[in-house]
Amino acid sequence: MRVLILGVNGFIGSHLSEAMLAKTDWHIKAMDLAQDKIEAHLDNPRFEFKRGDITQEPAWIEEAVKTSDVVLPLVAVATPATYVQNPLRVFELDFEANLNVIRLCVKYNKRVVFPSTSEVYGMCEDSEFDEEKSHLVTGPIHKERWIYSTSKQLIDRLIYAYGKHKGLSYTLFRPFNWYGPRLDDVFNPKPGGSRVLTQFIGNILRGEEITLVDGGAQQRCFTYIGDGIDALLKIIENKNNCAKNKIFNIGNPTENISIRQLAETLIQLITENYPDYAEQAKKVKLIEVDAKEYYGEGYQDVSLRVPSIRQAKEHLAFEPKVDVMTGLHKTLDFYLA
Repeated sequence: MRVLILGVNGFIGSHLSEAMLAKTDWHIKAMDLAQDKIEAHLDNPRFEFKRGDITQEPAWIEEAVKTSDVVLPLVAVATPATYVQNPLRVFELDFEANLNVIRLCVKYNKRVVFPSTSEVYGMCEDSEFDEEKSHLVTGPIHKERWIYSTSKQLIDRLIYAYGKHKGLSYTLFRPFNWYGPRLDDVFNPKPGGSRVLTQFIGNILRGEEITLVDGGAQQRCFTYIGDGIDALLKIIENKNNCAKNKIFNIGNPTENISIRQLAETLIQLITENYPDYAEQAKKVKLIEVDAKEYYGEGYQDVSLRVPSIRQAKEHLAFEPKVDVMTGLHKTLDFYLA
């Protein structure tokens, strides 16, 4: 199988390519702006990498889609602070750039596996989010935070329409707070410059206060990257068409903790297991801040985000195995050990 991965140097892309090269005989063609997370694969004969910007390489992208069997457009802005600070950039990359790739998949009749997001459910009030039944609810226009969610949702709807009316073969997968090694740069000091887990680890390493937006009461189902990649490999393989034209939530509904609990757990784990950082971890204070003060007027959040994984269990035999304490240990080992 020939698999095209756009955004291969990202969190999901780097873990996916590593697993594919280790567990399959598939050939990978890939592009990204950087290569620091995939250096180990550059000499592998089954890994063909081009450093570049997908918005600046239309001829290469078209030829790559044309000569691949499965296309994964993983390029996206995925940090909440950017949704508010630079919403146009989010739309241009997450929607416009990916739309071009989707249309090429239609043109050349190529299967697309697209990373939707748990954020498409927005402020849905269901106790768990179901791919086929839950409403996708977002806030008012001046809450610019939702440009990410709605950009992804519109791509989802277009892919579905292309599948129904033009015969496009597709799978949409919705990651629920995937985390693990190589998530973000923990040394990025910019508030909101990375996702919450790596933001907190960086705060601890720098001896800074941990800022809990709205007190950190929001709950999230954290899913270890290894579990997510196992599901994604089955989606790409598509044995007996098990994933054809389906949508899957990929998450761990039993590992539902608050952002405050996440911060407290990280401090505890670092204090007890990483002596080089224990003293500074003990001194870290948790500070509550209003969301408007931290992100600006355009931010809005949801208190709960729990996936139904019925579809993934039924069609992919997906069963998350890594509990949050084990996953955090693995992540901290990568960054600190």
